[in-house]
Amino acid sequence: MKGKFRWVIVSIIALTILINYLDRSALGFANGAITKQFNINNAEWGLIGSAFSIGYLILSFVGSPIIDKIGVKKALSLSAGLWSVFSILTAFMGSFVSLFLVRVLLGGSEGPAFPAVSRAISRWLPGKERGKALGMIVGFGVPFSLMIGGPIITQLMESLGWKSPFVILGTLGLILVGIWLWLFKDSPIGYHRVSPQEQEYIKSGLVEEETTEHVKKVEWKKIFTNKNLLISAFGYFSWGFMFWGFMYWLPGILSQVYHLNIVKVGFFTVLPWAVGTVATIAGGLIADKLYKRKPGIRSRFNLIGVCLLLSGASLIPIMFNPSLYGAITFISLGVGFGMVTGSIWWIVAIDSAPDQPAAASGFLNAAFALAGIIAPTAMGFAIQITGSFSAGFGVMIVLALLSSIGFLFFTKEKQGSISEEQRIKTIVQ
Repeated sequence: MKGKFRWVIVSIIALTILINYLDRSALGFANGAITKQFNINNAEWGLIGSAFSIGYLILSFVGSPIIDKIGVKKALSLSAGLWSVFSILTAFMGSFVSLFLVRVLLGGSEGPAFPAVSRAISRWLPGKERGKALGMIVGFGVPFSLMIGGPIITQLMESLGWKSPFVILGTLGLILVGIWLWLFKDSPIGYHRVSPQEQEYIKSGLVEEETTEHVKKVEWKKIFTNKNLLISAFGYFSWGFMFWGFMYWLPGILSQVYHLNIVKVGFFTVLPWAVGTVATIAGGLIADKLYKRKPGIRSRFNLIGVCLLLSGASLIPIMFNPSLYGAITFISLGVGFGMVTGSIWWIVAIDSAPDQPAAASGFLNAAFALAGIIAPTAMGFAIQITGSFSAGFGVMIVLALLSSIGFLFFTKEKQGSISEEQRIKTIVQ
């Protein structure tokens, strides 16, 4: 028996990412309580929603060098420890300015988390197991955490007040940091908790790049003139506008438009993210099947293009003020078709610039984070000015349709795409 301690590490990481996304989304459910207590309008609430992504965007860029310097154990401990503290501090803020600043700090502290997770996976699992691990952590964890978050967070708010989820989630995060420090090592090789057989099994699946550090100068001109990559970045921004918009404003839509109480808001947010969970898993399987049938980057681009088209089209009926159940159905379809692309963005980034995969992935991540800055604020000001959510939905629809056109008609097949094995190795670095 070679042992399975590596999957204990994967499980701890998955729980950490679960708490990570619950921290991000909790604020949206406190919309009514915070706006009333702080006497802020929808435009100001949109700015608070954007604050997280300001910090996240900045630290996402500088996170990797920090991780390379201090190691995954210290980096993720510091990241998770800080975001847990800032989550707790959220409950004690007393003004718009202080709440805005603590959200910026929360986003900044979470910025290095995913680069640290990726590097941990690349050191703890052989190449053939990383797809499964990343699917569990990234693909399944994000929408699933948002799916279960609604009922849990709203029940806590109803029973213990709006501040309670922030304190509880922050405390859970600190407990996970303690477990992480106790059980994790930057490398499983030579670690007494990992059996010799498991160490040998892991080591046999590593390559030189996963045991040493290589720094390559980024050729930014090639990044900013790469047509496929620019279209992909715009597409990820477009999907990000919808994702961040619904993450921060869906509770507000349900409470302001359909006059639901906090518990019912939590209940009705389950379906869109449940559909998203299934869609994320299905998207990876569909993408692999299409690629095997017709290898080449076009199979990925076509799938994203069709899904964005369907996602945008699904939201059109919402412009005509449907019933509550109709709105949830159309929003679920929009989120679901969008989440089909969830596990594909990093692959098309690498396919678009196989000689600079890290820079290409970072470029896309920056576009997604930028959407997180713009979407909550833009929707907030639109609601404040027009008194309706329709303008925000309209922007989501237009962006999705324009991105779809870009993927389906303006991307091009590139020769010499890297192999699936090389691609998996690169994703986790």
